[in-house]
Amino acid sequence: MRFRITLSTFFFCLAISAYSQELLKLRPSPLAITSVRYQEHYVKITYSQPQRKNRAIFGSLVPYGKVWRTGANEATEITTVKDILIQNILLKAGTYSIFTIPDREKWTVIINSDVGLWGAYNYNQKKDVFRFDVPVQESDKVYDAFTILFDHRNDVADLVMTWDNVKITIPIKFIN
Repeated sequence: MRFRITLSTFFFCLAISAYSQELLKLRPSPLAITSVRYQEHYVKITYSQPQRKNRAIFGSLVPYGKVWRTGANEATEITTVKDILIQNILLKAGTYSIFTIPDREKWTVIINSDVGLWGAYNYNQKKDVFRFDVPVQESDKVYDAFTILFDHRNDVADLVMTWDNVKITIPIKFIN
């Protein structure tokens, strides 16, 4: 009898797991994770990748001058296990949300202490850790999916956010 219950429980859990995996595949803006490691440092960004689908992106789908979740679905989050410098500003180890305010020539990047948010609907400026501006660049490549990646070089890395033919680059320095 015990064996039947254990076996039934196992197959039930297996079915739920398979169903969950299928649901994740159906998400129009899939979950993505990018990370970088340097010595004792580890930085991870969790975000969702909206797709271009031949739409006008910045200034249209993503309006200029408004707080954006920096992706789709849940607000983008950055986790760092050690203190780092972002744009020469100290970010203490921990998990934070990343919001942006896109504009034609510059984006305002916002590091916010509130996590676990859906979109930017409950964004609270009072929880901003800091903000800074970075210039908009034209990408050499057109990205159909919003993409965040690291360009790592020893104790520095550029955090690159790109979608369509637009990109921004944010310098990160790993400190001891």
